[in-house]
Amino acid sequence: MGEPAGRTPDAPGPGPSPWVLGIDSGGSGLRVAVARADAPGARPPASRTCDEPVRTGPAGIDAEHLLSQLLPVAEELRREAGAHGFAAVCVGAAGMASLGQDLRARLPGALATAFGVRHLALAADAVTAYAGALGQRPGAVVAAGTGMIALGTDLTAEGGWRRADGWGHLLGDCGGGAWIGRAGLEAAMRAYDGRPGGSAALLVRAEAVFGPVTGLPGVLYPRPDRPAVLASFAPEVAHCAAEDNAVARGIMHAAAGHIADAAAAVCPPGDQAAVGCTGGLLGLGEPLLAPLRRALAERLPHARPAAAAGSPLDGALAIAAALAGDRLTLPVDAQLLQITRPAPG
Repeated sequence: MGEPAGRTPDAPGPGPSPWVLGIDSGGSGLRVAVARADAPGARPPASRTCDEPVRTGPAGIDAEHLLSQLLPVAEELRREAGAHGFAAVCVGAAGMASLGQDLRARLPGALATAFGVRHLALAADAVTAYAGALGQRPGAVVAAGTGMIALGTDLTAEGGWRRADGWGHLLGDCGGGAWIGRAGLEAAMRAYDGRPGGSAALLVRAEAVFGPVTGLPGVLYPRPDRPAVLASFAPEVAHCAAEDNAVARGIMHAAAGHIADAAAAVCPPGDQAAVGCTGGLLGLGEPLLAPLRRALAERLPHARPAAAAGSPLDGALAIAAALAGDRLTLPVDAQLLQITRPAPG
């Protein structure tokens, strides 16, 4: 079918589109991709990354800031794909459950106007992580990056979603990157002070990364991206653990225990449940993965370990494709997975 008269071939327009848009917004930035709605498992033809995390303000996640990054990138991807619009969009955002008010108010109209979006899913990043890792099957997924959250479901409306942690770096996110980095820096400060529980190796690494540790409060406390700064030290902790530093190994073992505790709290009963882990924190390698495998086996002996099939961005694309094709079976939830059918403003 040709484009409506007066439109360029790649301009947004009315009518069904075979393309969907997926967005993953987290502590390390914004990732955006397009995919065919009829081939959700295929490699996306194009994607973009914006390294600046979306700001959070008095109204929660700042919709204006997200849109200022998203709209030009999405338009560029639309043109590259040769799409005239998007049949469905899924936005997965860290903090959506408790801080997504502004996004829920602003995004439906903005995306309908810009791209003719007919179906929109606003999801917690844990939901897109779940969809990327396990698809639409029952189980539990831990999403571990800068923060840490576990989500589980038996796919029934009655059971819905079960969530554990994801409460941010001040109240939780136990075992996540910011948690590991903060624990490592605390051990460095203990070594500097001469208190028990310190690590001279972590003190050396802290000063190599941040400069004299007496300046750390001034480096960390004023930063709006404090969780990401803390998480940037997690690889140093993993490196020291790999070199058999006892304090660093203890931190990694404690992180693994926290992650497994969260998975056990949300996993549905029965031996059909799959358990997967996803997120950038897994890139720390065996210093974290080895104790995590042991901890999961201890806490969930009947669950089936599952390698994550894809990333949270893949999950956002999969949800958008399922929504466009009326195939979505994941539980709808006002906070965790909200579905809207916007109209252009």
